[in-house]
Amino acid sequence: MKWLNTTATVLLLTGSLAGTALGADGVLSKQELTLGSYCHMKFTAMRPKTLATDQPELKHSDTGDVIDYYGPCAESPNGKDQVTEQRQEELRHWRDYQSRG
Repeated sequence: MKWLNTTATVLLLTGSLAGTALGADGVLSKQELTLGSYCHMKFTAMRPKTLATDQPELKHSDTGDVIDYYGPCAESPNGKDQVTEQRQEELRHWRDYQSRG
């Protein structure tokens, strides 16, 4: 009986680690809509405080802050284009906050 519990625990942990490795680059899903050129991807957003740094960091996938992206398949969740887009989005949020106050 102990052997069965140990085996089940090892399998569960292995599955959890494999799932973590799949999303390690921040890509949660990727669907190629046009062969080799156009994709629908979902990936985690970047941490706002790291957007101004040379190495922006992605949020944890369990935060629920997900980017729903349609465009070239070569897009990277923490690439230059995404940094620019997310910086602009943060600036819009900041301006909206300032105009309410």
